[in-house]
Amino acid sequence: MKVNQHIKVAVDAVVFGYTGNELELLLIQQKYGSEKNKWALPGGFLKDEEDLQTGVARELNEETGVNPNYLEQLFTFGSINRDPRGRVISVSYMALINPKNYVLKAATDASDAKWFSIKELPPLAYDHPEIVKKGLERLKSKIHYQPIGFELLNKEFPFSDLEKLYQTILDKSIDRRNFRKKMLSFGVLEETDKSYKPSSGRPAKLFKFNKRKYNELEEKGFHFEIKFA
Repeated sequence: MKVNQHIKVAVDAVVFGYTGNELELLLIQQKYGSEKNKWALPGGFLKDEEDLQTGVARELNEETGVNPNYLEQLFTFGSINRDPRGRVISVSYMALINPKNYVLKAATDASDAKWFSIKELPPLAYDHPEIVKKGLERLKSKIHYQPIGFELLNKEFPFSDLEKLYQTILDKSIDRRNFRKKMLSFGVLEETDKSYKPSSGRPAKLFKFNKRKYNELEEKGFHFEIKFA
């Protein structure tokens, strides 16, 4: 049977960053086309010789200068009228990075690249609000079956930073005592011999992730029931 098909495939990246105070999203400003000057997720059309992950990594690097260590396939978006350029299916990916580790550099189809607070996003092009919503849902659910923080926090950090990260992602206050007890029981954190002196209050020990144990838990998954305050 002859198939009449004129479908293009695109890839888009939902890149979350954490500054220590709020969750942020990496966006690019469109340089060309009907969505010119609008803010959008980094992404673009897949090349014939590329697999999906290679394509999204290339687009992300070309448009923002970011080359994350971790990309996770998120969802496929295929509404018929989602793109004014024609019939386009987008395979989206999610990444978690520490913005301090990257210098943004917009190029190719992007006139600018910038971090935005997840609570203060500008109007987005295409169906990107839907893609961002799906990314947030994945991130919030991921907390319960994979450890979060290795790519988002500094190499060494006070335990309170990890607590704050989880509370920021979930947008809720957690039972701190229960959280600390459970997190330490997984063996994913190592206490260092260094201390952090906040502007007020007592010094706090610094922790770091045990990369081997972290990777094991990330691969196998873990059940982490979080109690809220």
